Amino acid sequence: MKLVSDAAENTIELARQENVTRILDAGERLFRHYGYSKTTVADIARDLGMSPANVYRFFASKVEIHQAICGRMLAASYQMAYDACHLQISASDRLRRFVQGQYQMTVDTMLDQEKVHEMVVVAIERDWHVIEKHVDSIHELLADVIREGIAAGEFAEQDADVASRCFGAATVTLCHPQMVAQCLAKTNRATVDELVEFSIRALKK
Repeated sequence: MKLVSDAAENTIELARQENVTRILDAGERLFRHYGYSKTTVADIARDLGMSPANVYRFFASKVEIHQAICGRMLAASYQMAYDACHLQISASDRLRRFVQGQYQMTVDTMLDQEKVHEMVVVAIERDWHVIEKHVDSIHELLADVIREGIAAGEFAEQDADVASRCFGAATVTLCHPQMVAQCLAKTNRATVDELVEFSIRALKK
């Protein structure tokens, strides 16, 4: 009986996850097309051919849907950062790959459409815990790279956790959607390579 019960529970959970994914996919698609502020839960439900009440079974509000979508975007960002920080290259090169990858992802994914930018800005302004958790996770990755760089004699002896936060702060204009949007077309700002090299040199002193 227990095996049957477990199988039934797994089937229910798979169906639930499928519905959640469908709602998030539809929400992201509509947010990108119409903008976050102009999209309603009713619009998402209509796009999926279901009732708003059915959507509310999985998410209490549009805010929760938005938060979950941003969580997926941050997960993709983290995976890219993780991959860069675990390459079999020097610590300096891993930090370069990390920043360059995050910058390109910000430009390609978050700024390619005005509506996407609006969605990201709303999330940042609400200062959701998912963003803070993401920042902490990125700092942990960078600290590990810096710690390995110190052990290899590549970087100066220092507190790796403090150094990771400082490195993140020094390069945040290359990863923060609002800052990237404001600086992208300006010629009196440091380039990606200039800022990365400046930040890496600071770790070596």
